[in-house]
Amino acid sequence: MKEGPTIGRVTIDPGVLETIARLTTLAVPGVVRMTPPLGIQRLLRLEDGVQIAIREGIVNVDLYLVVESGRNLLALGRQIQSEVTRAIQDMVGMEVGAVNVHIEDVAPVFES
Repeated sequence: MKEGPTIGRVTIDPGVLETIARLTTLAVPGVVRMTPPLGIQRLLRLEDGVQIAIREGIVNVDLYLVVESGRNLLALGRQIQSEVTRAIQDMVGMEVGAVNVHIEDVAPVFES
């Protein structure tokens, strides 16, 4: 099959990748919220818990989270890595090099 002429190019803003990673992460049961990384960024509220780096077309994601207590943190982290990788690959077709999950805090779960 012959391809047609190239019309132009498609670019994806890193903010789109941040939104995909954030929404996918927050949809995983056990994730309470995203949080800025520890350090000066947290004090100044400069970050919202997602950092994206794109090098040579490969996406690397750092996620900073607060999770529910009583969860298996390793299993939760792996689930987040898998789902964020799949979401980015399926939605924008970019290769994902790494999804680093940083669990910054554990929030107690209050039962009513």
